[in-house]
Amino acid sequence: MDLFPPSPSANLLPRDGTVRYHGSIFSPAESRAILADLLENILWQHDEVVLFGKRIVTARQVAWFADKGIPYTYSGSTKHSRVWSPSLQSLKATVQQHTGARFNACLLNLYRHGNEGMSWHSDDEPSLQPNAPIASLSFGAERRFRFRHKKTRETVSLVLGHGSLLEMRDETQSHWQHCLPKTTKVTTPRINLTFRRMLTPDEER
Repeated sequence: MDLFPPSPSANLLPRDGTVRYHGSIFSPAESRAILADLLENILWQHDEVVLFGKRIVTARQVAWFADKGIPYTYSGSTKHSRVWSPSLQSLKATVQQHTGARFNACLLNLYRHGNEGMSWHSDDEPSLQPNAPIASLSFGAERRFRFRHKKTRETVSLVLGHGSLLEMRDETQSHWQHCLPKTTKVTTPRINLTFRRMLTPDEER
């Protein structure tokens, strides 16, 4: 089912987690400037993952930023962090103000057009702080984003707008998967920034 919540306090999920959509939190002019800055100044690299024992280079491009050199390992590949830029620090501060959460890392994803997407998955790696909020900023092309319950298979979907903020909280990653479906209707790029709370080396011990 498609849901378009009337306010950021509305929970999109019917059970087993919390997902809130804040809509666009930047003006159109601000969103255009941020998108241009990210496209030009982020050192984008194609992602590498291991699936069924084979290393695959994805069409999607990524960048990883975090405090204190915190790495991120998922799908058999480890990302080593870069130092926060002033613009990313500013975006993180804005997201923290809207969500009331604190983040120490961010995975950026670049989808050049609708033929690039993300299959069903959960952000539940051991290096992530359990049940910590994940906040997702979207810039560029509007794309449909879907959730699917792991047991009941019921689905929820919405369209993520330019300059919009989505947050996933509580046990969402334990009970739900999410994906970004491919579409031939989108011909322009979208950038997604997912702010996360990673366990520090001291916390992992």
